[in-house]
Amino acid sequence: MDLVLSPDHLSAPAANPANPFGKRRYAAYNDWVQREYGGRVQKVSVAAGFTCPNRDGALGTGGCSFCNNAGFTPGYLDARESIGQQLDRGLLFLRRRYPSTRHHIAYFQAYTNTYGEFERLRAVYEEALRHPDIDGLAIGTRPDCLPDEVLDYLAELARDKIVELELGVESTCDEALRRVNRGHDFKASVDAIERAAARGLFVTAHLMFGLPGESREQMLAGAARLSALPIKALKLHQLQLVRGTPLAREWRADPSCLELFDEGDYLELLADFVERLSPHILLQRLGSEVPPKLKLAPHWQMRLSELSPRLSALLEQRGSWQGCR
Repeated sequence: MDLVLSPDHLSAPAANPANPFGKRRYAAYNDWVQREYGGRVQKVSVAAGFTCPNRDGALGTGGCSFCNNAGFTPGYLDARESIGQQLDRGLLFLRRRYPSTRHHIAYFQAYTNTYGEFERLRAVYEEALRHPDIDGLAIGTRPDCLPDEVLDYLAELARDKIVELELGVESTCDEALRRVNRGHDFKASVDAIERAAARGLFVTAHLMFGLPGESREQMLAGAARLSALPIKALKLHQLQLVRGTPLAREWRADPSCLELFDEGDYLELLADFVERLSPHILLQRLGSEVPPKLKLAPHWQMRLSELSPRLSALLEQRGSWQGCR
């Protein structure tokens, strides 16, 4: 016998009038993408051979002390291939994993992807956009490597392509940025975000919790500082110690130099931060996951996929939601 549902059963549960986000209790980027584009938008990582100013000597050498790009470079990526070949390989892999994806965009993720001669930047972006199955770009970069010429060009592309600019803010605390050899201060992030947003670009900021030189109170204060800026989305990460990085070597020599989050402490911090964050900022990522062979610490039993439901459950338990504080 067929089950017949009444209109009441078909309608979504009414949200708490004070909580505009329903069951999740926060503004989820994936929910927004579904509404905006009618389905999933999948990023396809490519490596264009760029470097960073604090690696090539322009600002310093050695890079950020927490950074080993192998920790977030997909296994299918081979930088010796052309951009088009990398996209073909990535699309083959991702279509098997996410067969219902509606749009694919080329993700320039590793290192600083607006750092170089403008003509070279334009050439690699346009090579990606010539691929028949690519609908736009996501470009990861540093706030101090965004000349107006590049922003103007990206704004022009954004008229008929999906364009997302991902900025490594990492912290709103200058002492923490100095301790990890970031090579720029928070003022540089403010400037870059404001110039990009003034051109109508979709700006996603990256923030890392647990950097040396930053207290819990300073991390939470970052919610208000970011809420005052015209960013569209946030990617949140917890500090992980990755093999081959200066910070990992520092920790090996003296484990007391860092306080690493366990699962419970990180969830509590996330909830406290989200409660203080503007409800208009989309949360694109709540944490990160380094491949086990590269990670030294911390070792969680919780997988990345568990963060969202557990954060929502904690916010529900508290009777809170994004922006309520």
